[in-house]
This record gives sequence, structure tokens and C-alpha cells, in this order.
Amino acid sequence: MHTNIDTLFANLWQDYLAITPSAQKVHQLLGETAGQSELVNDHVAFRTFNIDKINLDKLAAHFIALGYEEKGQYNFEQKKLIAKHFEHADTTKPKVFISELIVEAFSESVQAIIQKMVTNIEPNAAAQDDFLYSGTHWQVSSEDYDTLLEASEYAAWMAAWGFRANHFTVSVNHLQHFQVLADVNQQLKEAGFVLNTSGGEIKGGPEVHLAQSSTMADHIEVQFSDTKKQIPSCFYEFAQRYKMPDGNMYQGFVAASADKIFESTNAKTM
Repeated sequence: MHTNIDTLFANLWQDYLAITPSAQKVHQLLGETAGQSELVNDHVAFRTFNIDKINLDKLAAHFIALGYEEKGQYNFEQKKLIAKHFEHADTTKPKVFISELIVEAFSESVQAIIQKMVTNIEPNAAAQDDFLYSGTHWQVSSEDYDTLLEASEYAAWMAAWGFRANHFTVSVNHLQHFQVLADVNQQLKEAGFVLNTSGGEIKGGPEVHLAQSSTMADHIEVQFSDTKKQIPSCFYEFAQRYKMPDGNMYQGFVAASADKIFESTNAKTM
């Protein structure tokens, strides 16, 4: 396990940049041009399957060992997912959102592909320092990818990309030159970024104490066992948090909004 939170996030960030070239452009647009050297990261998200060897708790263990605590649970019935979020006592550290696919909720053919992938993972792989940015531990055919894609965009993404940050999130509250998320979105669109419009360009708002938007994922060429394919990789999210009636800033997540954010990696809508 990592001994240092910052090292872990630095490694996750480098891995993410390698397959999300647009993230660097977003940084330049929102950070450097605005004379702000550092963008504050609201949260990082991870995906996995609910299979013991690599389930949500196995991923979370890396963060719990670094002082994170579980703070919320979420259920996505339509997408057949559950998720938890974790926070650190040091509020400057990013929150962590980890979801897992309920594999047994899918057809036998889909389950078989996922089980075959997971069989390839070393028994103690999830405990290794670099597991959270270790990518895939398997090879899948483009046909298997397409089978998964029909059943679950999430499962197909996992098959292609494996274990890594699915997205990083700019904290709009910490941007010096933007007051509201809508202005950030406008700047992104003017610069040619395509935003996720599922459920509206802005998901949530002051009434749920959290507003979120995101770019659509970059398309990157992936080598499958039989062929190469351009498919969605990762995306960048933007989050604005609001104060609750008690005066404290809301730190949780909103399932209805997160449900639509998941669609930033959708391949079928492209």
C-alpha cells in the first residue's frame, strides 16, 4: 500500500493523462490562462466488479490505509451498480468515489466474459501499491467487448481499460476566475470541448447542494486480442458545491447526477 496520498494521486494523474490528452488542455484553459497554477481536485472516481478478488472494498482499502473514511453509499439500479464515497480528515485531499458492477445481475454470457477476465488477475494483485493504476490484467477480443457494450457501457469500459482513475474533477469552488459552473461550461464549449448533455449539461444544482458537468471521454485506440479499435477512454468532470442549511459545505454525491455522469464514457451515443 502507498504510504503517501500525494504520491498515489500523482501516479494516478500521470496514468490518466496518458489516455486522456484533453485533460492537459482543460488544465491549460482553466488554470494557466486564468493565471492559476494549481487546479484543486474535488474527487477521483474508480470502477470495478463486485467479485471478491477486486471488489469495491479491495480498492477502498488503499485509501482507508491512508486515512480515508467511508461517508456515503449509492445505488444505481438501472446501471446495476453500487458505489461508496470516501473522505479524508484533511479536506484539501480529494474525495474518492468507487463503484462496482453487480455482475450476477447480467446474462450468463456477460458474466462468463467478466469471470474469464478476472481469472487472469493474480490473487493478491489488489493489494499491490500500483493496483489502482495497473490497467487491464487480461486480453479481450473486440467481439467480447461488443457483447459487454450491449449489456453495460460500464462493463465494456472496464474490459478495455481496467483499473485506473475513470475521471478527475475540477473543483469549481476553488477556481479564481469563475464563480459558477455554467461559465466554466461556456469556456469549455468555446474552446471546442464536447460536454456530456445526458440529463442536461449541468446535473444537479443548488437545490441538491452539488452541480456537476463533464466532458465526453476522449477516444483512444485500444489493442484488443484480435484488432485495434478507437473507443472512449476517460473524461474530466467539474463540480460546484453549495452550503447546506447548517452552513457547512456539502461533501457528498447525488446519485441522480452521478448516474448521468457515468454516461460520459458511453460509446453507443457517439
